[in-house]
Amino acid sequence: MKLRRVTSKGSRAHGAGLGSLNPDLNRRRFLAAAGIGLGVAATPSLVREVKAAESAGGAPKREQIKTICSNCATGCGFIGEVENGVWTSQEPWFEHPINLGSLCSKGAAAREHVATDKRLRYPMKLEGGKWKRISWDTAMSEITSKLKDIRAKHGPDALMVLGSAHHNNETCYALRKWSAFWGSNNMDHQARI
Repeated sequence: MKLRRVTSKGSRAHGAGLGSLNPDLNRRRFLAAAGIGLGVAATPSLVREVKAAESAGGAPKREQIKTICSNCATGCGFIGEVENGVWTSQEPWFEHPINLGSLCSKGAAAREHVATDKRLRYPMKLEGGKWKRISWDTAMSEITSKLKDIRAKHGPDALMVLGSAHHNNETCYALRKWSAFWGSNNMDHQARI
């Protein structure tokens, strides 16, 4: 049996190579076949999990809530799945007129804003090369004191407030208001840089 290899120009060359045993098998067909195989292999364990959940008092009640992504002003929609008050997953909202179910990388990771082990849950301060937990009152007092010192020494225009596409509309509004109360127009958005 002679093995054939397809070169980049489409002509056949002799020799062994990836895909040479079946030249009609391309990457897409391989991945589709592998996905079907994994699905068939996983089905029995999924059935067992569902049966175990039903015997333990029924499957958990999941509520699907249609919502709008808050990462920018585009207003893409997705469906958040909530179980016992906790946001557990998100699904595409295919009927949404703006994004038709697709999301950018920020929207696809929207759940990570609230449900991740990396999210800070309290203020931290770097002391002696190590992060130390401090109280909210301490953090606010220290930040306020340093900002007042900067303003007294250099004036309100010494500070530049920069918004982000990662902020939602309400956060951007609050930043702009805070900047105005601070006494400066040094406020911009990262998309203009």
